[in-house]
Amino acid sequence: MRNAECKGKCRNASDLPLQFRIPHSTFRTLTVAHPPLVPVIVGPTAVGKTAVVAAWAECEPVTVVSADARQVYRGLDIGTAKPSGALLARVPHLGLDVVDPGERYSAGRFARDAAQWLGQIRGAGRQAVVVGGTGLYVRALAEGLFHEPPLDPARRERLRAWAGELTPARLAHWAARLDRRFAGGGRQRAGRAVEVALLTGRGLSWWQEHARETGAMRPWYIHLTLPRDALHRRIAHRVDEMLAVGLVDEVRRLLAAGVARYAPGLDGVGYREVAAMLAGRLPERELREAIVAATRRYAKRQEAGFRHQLRDRGNGKGETRNVWTLDATASPDALAARILERWRQPTSPVSRFPSPDS
Repeated sequence: MRNAECKGKCRNASDLPLQFRIPHSTFRTLTVAHPPLVPVIVGPTAVGKTAVVAAWAECEPVTVVSADARQVYRGLDIGTAKPSGALLARVPHLGLDVVDPGERYSAGRFARDAAQWLGQIRGAGRQAVVVGGTGLYVRALAEGLFHEPPLDPARRERLRAWAGELTPARLAHWAARLDRRFAGGGRQRAGRAVEVALLTGRGLSWWQEHARETGAMRPWYIHLTLPRDALHRRIAHRVDEMLAVGLVDEVRRLLAAGVARYAPGLDGVGYREVAAMLAGRLPERELREAIVAATRRYAKRQEAGFRHQLRDRGNGKGETRNVWTLDATASPDALAARILERWRQPTSPVSRFPSPDS
């Protein structure tokens, strides 16, 4: 539109309420309404996130959006600590059993799906709570991820076939070589970094920085933490429970059903170790300790990731306007009561939408 034609019809960018950038052949600036403020319970595995949201649901109608990269897979129930059937009957969860174990499910796809789920929850008049330990999923939903460049399908399939022949460690090595800012992770994340780098000529980190979309919510983070010894005890207890109720048989059934040992769904803590044991590469007597050690390392990475992800949102004192670090040593009921009291305060968190009293 020419300047003369624009007169009286256009507004200055500074007058607009909110802007975000949409990647295209050229970047364009569009205006959207403020997304809703949503409580987000994060923390390392076994810290007690599910128990806290279950206690919260005793006080008001809650629907959970699960931000867990393992719980999206069908048939992976024990090793991912999915909520029990009784809890699911009482507290609806979205984001569980979305894809088969052989499929890839990216953070970008989660963000798109979860944005729709949040809308459905608000439309039903229920309180949405995002719960999970996969920081990349939470970040994608809250801040937006990069708009994936078009990748040639044939070349992508050939590349995936090549990557499927590599060990997880070798694939991670290639990911780090191709993208110096590759932060590590499982086989699926490393494979994605390799794909993007080789098929676009730029590293995944570059795309994440320069082609970011808008987020679907404004998060109020409740970051649950525990002293290391207490968290390690909970991890050991959870691993013992998983083995007692049939984790090995769960993996055996998946493999017998044709799921590949290196399938995306089995590229997770617990499943990797059981698959190695069933393949004869790990003695059965060492299985428990291998899972406990791997889970501790995973929890440490989660904590480091959340500290980095939430660092710029807080002042380091445990309480800020949109990040609340909460010691999870107390009972789930006590923690839920504290969270709900804070959530209902009109000034902290700020600018709630929708109001629970409306």
